[in-house]
This record gives sequence, structure tokens and C-alpha cells, in this order.
Amino acid sequence: MKTFKLISIQLLQGENATAIPILDGLIINKEDDHHNWLIELYMDHPDYSFFENALNNGQKLLVHAVISKKENDPAPFEVIVHSISKFTNTISVLLQGSLKRNRKDYAEMLLDHLLESGYEGKALSERFKELMHSKQQLFLEKKSQ
Repeated sequence: MKTFKLISIQLLQGENATAIPILDGLIINKEDDHHNWLIELYMDHPDYSFFENALNNGQKLLVHAVISKKENDPAPFEVIVHSISKFTNTISVLLQGSLKRNRKDYAEMLLDHLLESGYEGKALSERFKELMHSKQQLFLEKKSQ
């Protein structure tokens, strides 16, 4: 098994991505025959009900996780909520799932997204550079026309 620091994570729902506000987190590549990963999210209580519903319904979630350094490309995972532990003011949510390798890498998906959002020319170039540097998740914005 290999353990890594979780820098940030976002929940994908259709074309919307929502940042999951974590206080800390880690991600473990179990290196098993099923290519399973574990993601632990340590967060404040307000986010508890969403994860409790997902756990009770066995709901599959799509998430993008930035691992080790904020400059790294987000990695796509399909996960389920494995367990939730409540503490005095915080919770620990354990997600289990697998890495979903996309045929396109982050830069290609970002460029496609920006073009579909109406960016072109210098504005396209500037926004592409900005988002490549920050590794902001895709689908967060639509350019105002």
C-alpha cells in the first residue's frame, strides 16, 4: 500500500463540481487485484448529512482528487462512502473506490471545456494558463457571453 496527502477534493454531479471543504485528508492506493483506493476526508460536521445519505443508499460518487501537491492534475475516482466516524466537532468520511483513467488528460479536458464555454483568442490563452496553474476543477464556470 502507498499513502499520499490529499490536497483537495471535489464532487462531480453532471457538469457541476463542488469543492468538498476538508480540514485534512489522505489517500491510499491499496495496490490490490481490484485497484482499490481509500480516501479519508477529515472535515467539519455540516457536511455530514450528504455523506450519511450516500452511505445509506450505497450511492456511487464521482470525485476529482488532487494528491500530494496542489500543482498535480486532479485524479478522477468513482467511490462509495465506506464509513463515517463522528467526533466532537468533526467527522471522518472514508471513501472506497477506483481510479477512473480518462483517455484525455487534464489539459485536454480543460481546453475543451474552455472552448465550449466560449473562450477564444487571448482570453482563452490567459484563462487556460490560470487554470493549469491552479488546477481548478473543470465545469465550475461558464463564461458570460
